[in-house]
Amino acid sequence: MEVFGDDYPTPDGTCLRDYIHVTDLAEAHSLALESLERTGRSAVYNLGNGRPHSVRQVIDAVSRVTGRQVAWRIAPRRPGDPALLFASTARIQSELGWRPRYADLDTVVETAWRWHRTHPRGFAEGEP
Repeated sequence: MEVFGDDYPTPDGTCLRDYIHVTDLAEAHSLALESLERTGRSAVYNLGNGRPHSVRQVIDAVSRVTGRQVAWRIAPRRPGDPALLFASTARIQSELGWRPRYADLDTVVETAWRWHRTHPRGFAEGEP
């Protein structure tokens, strides 16, 4: 795996991003669709957990949760990549009452790891 830059002005030098659990993402979309159906009005919302994690923290969480080391190397920065990028979810929280349930990085990784272990071929034919 390539990590694009390790010289950002962040605690470990890697970019900070806002990772969201797929279930939280789906729930936010469901709430938005219910609101659209109920009010006839659409809106734009930022989604995330509001707490950025560094790329290195994600790699460390994957290693910790899976018990396997992640092979990675530093690659050059990508042009335009900001050091920090995360969502303000204030609007969706106030308008739809949405809040992420899976904000803990290890929990996000663990649930993804569990799914991949139980679905090694994804949703291939014949699998649940």
